[in-house]
Amino acid sequence: MLNFLAPSWNTVSPAWQQALQAVYPTLQQIDAALLARQQAGETIYPPAPAIFRALSSLPSPAATKVVILGQDPYHGAGEANGLAFSVNAGIKLPPSLRNIYRELQSDLDVLNPNSGELSGWAAQGVLLLNSVLTVAADQAGSHGKLGWHSISDAIITSVNQHSPACVFILWGKWAQNKAGQIAPRHVILTAAHPSPLSAYRGFFGSRPFSQANQWLTSHGQTAIDWATTTV
Repeated sequence: MLNFLAPSWNTVSPAWQQALQAVYPTLQQIDAALLARQQAGETIYPPAPAIFRALSSLPSPAATKVVILGQDPYHGAGEANGLAFSVNAGIKLPPSLRNIYRELQSDLDVLNPNSGELSGWAAQGVLLLNSVLTVAADQAGSHGKLGWHSISDAIITSVNQHSPACVFILWGKWAQNKAGQIAPRHVILTAAHPSPLSAYRGFFGSRPFSQANQWLTSHGQTAIDWATTTV
């Protein structure tokens, strides 16, 4: 039984819950750790009801066409909303997302959207997943050892098994460590993380959006309309 994670876990479809059944004991351990941290006064992002939003936005692993995998959520107040790299409408764009939009414009000539909300991508089958699903306020990487890597491993494994053809976009080392789990029938696109600390070391110019669409259409899937960031 989950406590801290329950509001978000209860929004996850049975297909995703089944995918995580084998790691449910680890999820319970994470739940207990997060509850203890909250009770000790730690502010945790994203808000508890949004932690599994990436899964809640897609009905099943089989429905996943693209996985964009990052590191951990934004750690600034009001930023993380449960979709990797996304922020709610009205929130100032974090540097990583500004760089993603810059690459989107360079790659597909899509002008920077006014909003940082990426629910429109999720609605088209893009799983916006972080390797670690929570973070302490103002402490990047602070929940990296809570066990979340086992959870994101299980999510990736399930997509790998059930999606007929998927593009895995792995940004940064945490994400690229999962490449070995991915079957040859899918495709892996890797690049540096879009953070300002690393974007100039291979993120800019990587053209992930056009490459993803070219691969999807060549494998009988519909392309993603990357210009539609919100629903």
